[in-house]
Amino acid sequence: MKRLYVLLALVALSLPGIAQQTQKPPLHGKHWMAITGKPLAATAGAMTFQKGGNAVDAACAMLAATCTMWDVLSWGGETQALIYNPNTKKVIAINAMGVAPTGATPKFFKSKGYNFPPENGPLAATTPGTPGGLMHMLANYGTLSLEQVLAPAMEMAAGYPIEAQTANSIEKNKALLKQWPYSKKLFLTHPGQEREAPEAGEIFVQQDLLQTLTKLIDAEKAALKNGKSRKEAIMAAYNRFYTGDIAQEFVRGSKEQGGLINMQDLARWKPLEEEPLMVNYKGVDVYKLQQWTQGPAMLQGLNILENFDLKAMGYNSSKYIHTVYQAMSLSFADRDFYYGDSYAAPEEPIKGLLSKAYAKQRSRLIQYQKNDPRIGPGDPYPFEGKKNPYLKLLKARGYEMDTTKRNFAPKHDLGNNSPSAEYQERLWLGTTTMEAADKEGWVVSITPSGGWLPACIAGNTGVGMSQRMQSFVLEPTQNPFNVVAPGKRPRVTLTPSMALKDGKPFLSFAVQGGDTQDQNLLQFFLNVVEFGMTLQQASEAANFNTNQLWLSLGGSKTDDRKPKPGHILLNKNTPEQVREELKKLGYTMSFEDRTSGPINAIYFDWKHNSLWGGSSNHGEDYGIGW
Repeated sequence: MKRLYVLLALVALSLPGIAQQTQKPPLHGKHWMAITGKPLAATAGAMTFQKGGNAVDAACAMLAATCTMWDVLSWGGETQALIYNPNTKKVIAINAMGVAPTGATPKFFKSKGYNFPPENGPLAATTPGTPGGLMHMLANYGTLSLEQVLAPAMEMAAGYPIEAQTANSIEKNKALLKQWPYSKKLFLTHPGQEREAPEAGEIFVQQDLLQTLTKLIDAEKAALKNGKSRKEAIMAAYNRFYTGDIAQEFVRGSKEQGGLINMQDLARWKPLEEEPLMVNYKGVDVYKLQQWTQGPAMLQGLNILENFDLKAMGYNSSKYIHTVYQAMSLSFADRDFYYGDSYAAPEEPIKGLLSKAYAKQRSRLIQYQKNDPRIGPGDPYPFEGKKNPYLKLLKARGYEMDTTKRNFAPKHDLGNNSPSAEYQERLWLGTTTMEAADKEGWVVSITPSGGWLPACIAGNTGVGMSQRMQSFVLEPTQNPFNVVAPGKRPRVTLTPSMALKDGKPFLSFAVQGGDTQDQNLLQFFLNVVEFGMTLQQASEAANFNTNQLWLSLGGSKTDDRKPKPGHILLNKNTPEQVREELKKLGYTMSFEDRTSGPINAIYFDWKHNSLWGGSSNHGEDYGIGW
């Protein structure tokens, strides 16, 4: 009887339209929708809409607010965004990822005993990208002034009631924060006491950051007074941050604490607009940022899974989990070796990686008898009409070509497949997201990050520096496209998403969670498209994670980042029958109450001309619609 109940439950979950109770209600809006990682920041988005701003204005206001609240990021981090422009009917990609500074070379980091650039401190910092990304988006696609958009963040910098999550993170990391004088001054508000961090609800004041933001507004006002346009005035503020007195103090504070960033690094850096990458999955165009992010891994996964009848397998049946797990492992094996900064040599084989024919070849590697722990990168070069120039490098890495399967199988990096608590924390290392849309048709999806706690603050700017350098590698055998070099962007995990159907916005979605982001977004998308779930159902639905990949964050030793072949993280409510079947397929399983970072999403209901919002129950994320 128990077995029959489990089967019926799985069948019910696999059917579109089956009502599923959610812990949070779905959001509905007619005019606009604003969703992000903190309730106060979502309110900042709503306030901006009420001022008459569009979705870009609101998204920028939410970005500024979350940075000010240290929602696992700060002002010195990086910003990645997709924007749908209703005037051109095009999706625009915004690349506001900082770059490695002068002097950041493999030789430099190896001389200090590192196997990867460090996780924390001034040597972990790329140039700040978020201020430039925010001002670029606002100047080119927003409607309000910088002063109007930064108003909520500035009020918060003057003092806001800090949440328990952030306050407790400060206390947990206080030993590290004490190493950096400007961080110690800001965060440890009760020095010498047993609890030196702020208490939950305490008014947290950031006077230096408020002064920095005020300088930006002063630059904008001065430009307007001199007859400059709105856009020119915003860019005057931009210039003050990257070439003026703010930049000087940022560099001084960084160098005082041992950092590498100089004035030329800041002045040379610019946010970039680029063509997003796209694949079509069963009539839906899915957009991601380029291969300097892990976003294409989701696109590769969709291309592979298009060759299977997932709906017939049933939502989270053992066959479905097994198939999707292996597809993700195949995609991430390619990510780990072939992805890197698309603006720096060598050129990544992204055309081959995203070809349907290559995906078809990779899909044939999926075995139904057992999980394959020896999945490695494939060879996408023939699908570009080229010969793979990295065969010797792959061999030096310890991979051998299976000529029948066209798969480079690893020989020696199959370590212990039982992840430690520290490994799991690095796998899940979070950030935040913003989703915004308005009735005029503007849509924004952002996944910013960097400068999270424990953050090293650059002098008297109040700006926490990025820690994204740790996503570089120092050896070309690990990834020839992602070796650290001055002026180069690391390959990051950050990955906003957007989908169009019949040429119109369909979904805008993003999630926090390090290497799990595109795993969870892939499953969220399939929940909606294959299984007919609403956004709220899909965002709360039980996901699973593969650890059969190289970690992008944390761990100073190579062994800390090695794949855990066959390890799978499952929801604790996974039925016993599914567990037994997965065990027979060779999986090592662990279980958690929640198996996804907070997913935020907007769905466009063209039948009723309304907006649906979803914000999962896995964090503090919150949305407001009107």
